Amino acid sequence: MALHRRTLLTGAAALPFARPADEAAAQAAAPEAPRPTPDGRPSADLEVLPLWPGPIPGGGGPETGGAAFDESREGVIQRVARPCLLVMRPPRPNGTAVLVAAGGGYRRIDIGHEGLPTAQWLVSLGITAFVLVYRLPGEGWGAGADAPLQDVQRAMRLVRARALRYGIDPGRIGVIGYSAGGHLMGTAAVRFAARVYEPVDEDDALSARPDLAALIYPVITLRPPFDRTSSRRVLVGESPTRFATATYSVETHVRTHSTPTFLAQAADDPVAVVDNCLLMYGALRGADVPAEMHLFERGGHGFGLGVPGSPPAAWPGLFAAWGRRRGFIRA
Repeated sequence: MALHRRTLLTGAAALPFARPADEAAAQAAAPEAPRPTPDGRPSADLEVLPLWPGPIPGGGGPETGGAAFDESREGVIQRVARPCLLVMRPPRPNGTAVLVAAGGGYRRIDIGHEGLPTAQWLVSLGITAFVLVYRLPGEGWGAGADAPLQDVQRAMRLVRARALRYGIDPGRIGVIGYSAGGHLMGTAAVRFAARVYEPVDEDDALSARPDLAALIYPVITLRPPFDRTSSRRVLVGESPTRFATATYSVETHVRTHSTPTFLAQAADDPVAVVDNCLLMYGALRGADVPAEMHLFERGGHGFGLGVPGSPPAAWPGLFAAWGRRRGFIRA
C-alpha cells in the first residue's frame, strides 16, 4: 500500500569512447521530467518504504511537525526526519533493482532533477527503482557523518529482504549516485561490511553489498588538494584530521571484494573535479575490481541524465549496455 510521505511518522574501466549504437540508446533512454502531483510535490503519492521500524540509530534530527521530510515544488528535500525509500515499479519487472541517491552536497537532496527522472528511466528498462531519502549529517543527527551510510546499508538490506514482494532477484540489486549521492553510493560499494549501527531486526542479517554501482560526477575523495566540496565540509568539517578525511574518502576503502563500478563525469566539472573519477578508477583497477569509466570533454556538474544531444547524455545507454554485458540487466 502506498503511504503518503506526511503520514510516515505516525507509523512505527574502459576508455571514454562510445559506440554509435550505445549513444543512440542513451539518447532514447532519457525520460521527461516527472509530472507534478496533486499537491505540487514530485514525491507525493509515491509508494514509501520507511527504513527504520523504531528509533533511528544515534537519535537526534530535525523537527518537521510530523512530516517525514520537507520538499519543495522542484523536488528539493531538506529536514529529513524519517529516512525512507520512494518506490517506482515497472509494469513488468525484469528482476533487477536499483537504489538511487541524488546529490546536494549533503545539505539537500535534489530528487526532482536527479532522483525521480533516473527512477523513471530505470522503470522504462523494467528495473524496480528505489529513490533514497537519506539523513543529512548537518541536521542534528547523533550519528553525524555516519548517518547517511547507516541509511544506505539499511536500505540495501530492506530491499534484499523484500525481494519476493517486488519481484527482484536478491543478487541483482545495484546503486546509482550523483555528486554527494555518488559519494554515498561509492561508500556503500566499498564499506558495505562496516558495522555502523546495531542490528534492529532479522533484515539486518542480510548483506548490504550492492551488486553493481554507477557513480555519476561523484565526490570521491575528501583529501587535499581535491577537498573544496560542500560534502567535505559537512562530513569532516573545515579543519579535519588526516584520519577523518581518509575515513570518509571512498578510494581509500577499495578492496578486491568491492562492487563493480561504472563511472561517468565531465572533464570540465568545476565542483567534483575530474580527479575524483580518476582516483576511483585507479583504486578499482589496482584492486582488480571490474570498472568502466567514461569522461566527457564538456558537461560541467549536475547534468543528471544529460541534456539531449550533449555528450553526457550518452552515459545512461553506456551504463545499460555495461549492465547487460555483466548480466545485471536482463530482458
